[in-house]
Amino acid sequence: MTNGRGRDVLGLLLAGGRSRRMGTDKAWVDLHGQPLVQRVAARLAPQVTVLALNAPSGDARFAALGWTIVPDTIAGHPGPLAGVLAGMDHARALPRPPTHVATAPVDAPFLPHDLVTRLCAAQARTGAAVALARSAGKRHPVCALWPTWLAEDLRRRLAGGLRRVDLYAREKGCVLVDWPAEPIDPFLNLNAPADVALARTLPA
Repeated sequence: MTNGRGRDVLGLLLAGGRSRRMGTDKAWVDLHGQPLVQRVAARLAPQVTVLALNAPSGDARFAALGWTIVPDTIAGHPGPLAGVLAGMDHARALPRPPTHVATAPVDAPFLPHDLVTRLCAAQARTGAAVALARSAGKRHPVCALWPTWLAEDLRRRLAGGLRRVDLYAREKGCVLVDWPAEPIDPFLNLNAPADVALARTLPA
């Protein structure tokens, strides 16, 4: 399927973080009887042409999910920008290469069902290179739409030490797309046990 704007989009779940504040791998934290990785995937998959998971290779739990695993190609855990690049490289290598990569973190269980459609519409309307989600005045730079033609530029910037996703998006030119934060912020991140406890009080 396409995103409604005639584009093929690779959906990329970012699950390569170290989960320091959570104390355990966030991807497998249970919320309403389902691990976060599966819950977020269920929200993102219907919005994209193909789904992949940015995670370390060799993890049997991820492999058992049956999705394509796209590990970082840059050593040293350089952060989510490396995951974005890995997604771009993977998309460009597919037989029918998607023109864009839509990224979402594995710890955002209330991800909006219209994320990709609205990001694509804003990008097409404005001509901005990147479209970023925002709620309650806060940017969510890993909930974004990236054109794959940025891959080589991003590779150079990562090699030069860039690590901030938001900074790179602003450098390339980005449009911000707003979602309401009530009754639930759709970009609520579960970074620590207290966040999980809060999420468990919210509707599934």
